Amino acid sequence: MSTTKQQTDKNPRPQLLGGVIVETIKTLIIAFVIAFFLRTFLFQSFHIPSGSMEPTLYKGDFIITTKYSLGYGKYAASPLPFPVKQGRIFERAPKRGDVIVFKPEGSRVHYIKRLVGLPGDVVQMKKGFLYVNAQRQKTEKLATITQSDPVGNPVRFQQYKEFFDGKDKPHIIYDKRIGSEADDTGEYIVPAGQYFFMGDNRDRSLDSRYPVNIGGIGTVAATNLVGRAEFILLSVEDGFSIKKPWTWGKMRGARFFKGLR
Repeated sequence: MSTTKQQTDKNPRPQLLGGVIVETIKTLIIAFVIAFFLRTFLFQSFHIPSGSMEPTLYKGDFIITTKYSLGYGKYAASPLPFPVKQGRIFERAPKRGDVIVFKPEGSRVHYIKRLVGLPGDVVQMKKGFLYVNAQRQKTEKLATITQSDPVGNPVRFQQYKEFFDGKDKPHIIYDKRIGSEADDTGEYIVPAGQYFFMGDNRDRSLDSRYPVNIGGIGTVAATNLVGRAEFILLSVEDGFSIKKPWTWGKMRGARFFKGLR
């Protein structure tokens, strides 16, 4: 027995190292399972790459969405497939005015827009104003502002508050003083199980007003909804890099943890 003990005590390191490796693997697996659970069933973060939702969301915002607020469609675990073909598990109907992340059919990327049309609604734009079921949505003019277009030319925009029935707070929209082709449209009838979305920056948003074949998104199926935007985690300007401390001044301090509801 003494010989066996001496042999066991000679090389304790391999056993110790093997135990550390096993425990590390277990920890990583547990961490992965927890992260997957949170991302699939509770929360998911997204980065805003464009100004189509200004002034609600800026390019460079990082937002947090809740998935349980809408239920779980086929893109709940994207990029992994989720076993849902139609509708959503534990479905909760979104409300007009919600800001929602979704993935249009056939798209490789996610979109974020404001929900303006529910199933069965008739949506139309007239002279830059939104009509739902023949009723013009209430607006309140705030100011005329100037923005630069993609090549740097100044463009004047009207800034409005827009009010939706059932929403506690209005949201702010931009619209060009000189209208675009999407400021006057025909009637869009939202099919059952589909939703109609628009960007708050009305003339810089390819949304449900445009068909898919010209870069729009058309109406969006319920199963393609991913999550409701809840708040802005942080926001950065172009040129920011966490690896470059001299760029940290490009963080927009006023937008930290800013609520979106």
